Amino acid sequence: MTALDLLLPPSCAGCDRPGTACCATCLDDFGPPRRIQVSGVGPPVWALAAYHGAARELVLAFKERGARALVAWFGAMVAAALVGVGPRPWTLIPAPSRRSAARERGGDHMLRIARAVEIARVGPVLRLADGVRDSVGLGVGERRRNLEGRVLVHGRPPPGTTVVLDDVITTGATAAACVRALRGVGVRTDAVLVLTSARPAPPG
Repeated sequence: MTALDLLLPPSCAGCDRPGTACCATCLDDFGPPRRIQVSGVGPPVWALAAYHGAARELVLAFKERGARALVAWFGAMVAAALVGVGPRPWTLIPAPSRRSAARERGGDHMLRIARAVEIARVGPVLRLADGVRDSVGLGVGERRRNLEGRVLVHGRPPPGTTVVLDDVITTGATAAACVRALRGVGVRTDAVLVLTSARPAPPG
């Protein structure tokens, strides 16, 4: 424990419970990878939690509110999930963020998580071209048009089971654009792994 911890004791980013950056109760919102149906993406899509409750709060705290201590938790969850997604060796390709958004957040949040996954290699080869809008508030068609031809590949990822990694999937437009961009340079995407899914749950 540091002197800063004594002055400002950590609290859970999901529920504000004191003592840790992520309490066991909130961590339980995440589970083994669950395959979800997303048309137009191609490879299997796996999610670790639904985008609501504590899982949503933890993702937003890390992404938008600078809760950097959560990187270890997310890295561990992704590492455990990879075992069910495909065989070793694994190569994680973070979904890209707009450069302006990454600057405001102090760096690329998905690249930070990918680099915390010690059992996988990281291929940060995807970039967004200028002119891509924030997807919040855009409909399905608008999201697709917003990204069409604007996910660019710089370099080539290391070989292995190639997994595109993102924080939340809504329409699938970002995942599909990443897969298409990689396919365009001859790289096969074996799976898409997301921390959370904002898609409606299938009927029971």
